[in-house]
Amino acid sequence: MDRGDTMSVVTKTVIDTQTNTETVVEMTEEEIAELTLIRENALAELAAKEALEAAKTVARASAEAKLITLGLTVEEIAALK
Repeated sequence: MDRGDTMSVVTKTVIDTQTNTETVVEMTEEEIAELTLIRENALAELAAKEALEAAKTVARASAEAKLITLGLTVEEIAALK
């Protein structure tokens, strides 16, 4: 079944607070590109935050392992936190 070339239409809702009306309009290519860029930046920031948290977890575990090697007990390590 040939569906042919289909193009997705992206719309936005414009709300006029003076008249309390809503109008649905097509977004321009520039608006779509801007939203895409915002989304990509947000995803990159989220990935960076997750990587930082993972690095902190690894560093914390490494530090605790070193303290245990130096002879500190789990309770003494907990007291340092």
